[in-house]
Amino acid sequence: MKKRIPKGARAIVTGAGSGLGRAIALELASRGASVLASDVDLATAEETAAKAREAGATAEAKRADVSNADDVKKLVDHAHERWGGLDVLVNNAGVAVVGEVGEVSLADWRHEIDVNLLGVIHGCHFAVPEMKKARRGWILNVASAAGFVSAPHMGPYNVTKAGVISLSETLRTELEEHGVAVSALCPTFFRTNIHKAQRSSERLREASAKLVEQATWSAEAVARVALRGLERGDLYIIPQVDGRAIWHAKRALGGGFYKFVGKVVRRGFNV
Repeated sequence: MKKRIPKGARAIVTGAGSGLGRAIALELASRGASVLASDVDLATAEETAAKAREAGATAEAKRADVSNADDVKKLVDHAHERWGGLDVLVNNAGVAVVGEVGEVSLADWRHEIDVNLLGVIHGCHFAVPEMKKARRGWILNVASAAGFVSAPHMGPYNVTKAGVISLSETLRTELEEHGVAVSALCPTFFRTNIHKAQRSSERLREASAKLVEQATWSAEAVARVALRGLERGDLYIIPQVDGRAIWHAKRALGGGFYKFVGKVVRRGFNV
């Protein structure tokens, strides 16, 4: 399903206050979209909206905690009230909780699931019916390569991102006949700030920070690839070469893939 996002498209981007969310919001704005930038931190969302307006786009900011269904419904309702509809939904808001199963607290598990998985479900729940009626739309669900790598010490993050991939696959089969494109974005490490609010041990936090800070890809580069993939109709958008290599290795090795991952981790390398 190849469909170019038209100039004047009406878009919601969650987690748009910084990092990838801001990059996607500004990329959409550069293409002439009207952007509703949302974030749990309203001040940062307003900064993104201001940058979009400086680029000549129509943009607004609203606070939203995506774990709260009412907040997400208000975003979708606002787009309909303000612009008469919604064409593009980017479910980007996310947090990082990492650690070993049995050591991560159940409260942290719930926090991760509420934001990373339920937040995406909430967005789709409220946006999909109207997109089906309009018989057009674009949904970009931001997952991660973690959703198919399932590396150790990352259980909560892995589980939620795998859920986002599964939801995207489900929506692809449900929405294709209605003209709605759905993609799951699965990047590996790129330069962003998600690790700064990561809930984990000091050791894992330092390891994550090193991988993020040394990454060669920027959030802006990932955003450009993401929107191109969404327009091409790619179900899985895996921007980096390392992510695509891991994707193919897992399918080639089957269960043996995790024996390999275990050996790498035991030798002290980062996966």
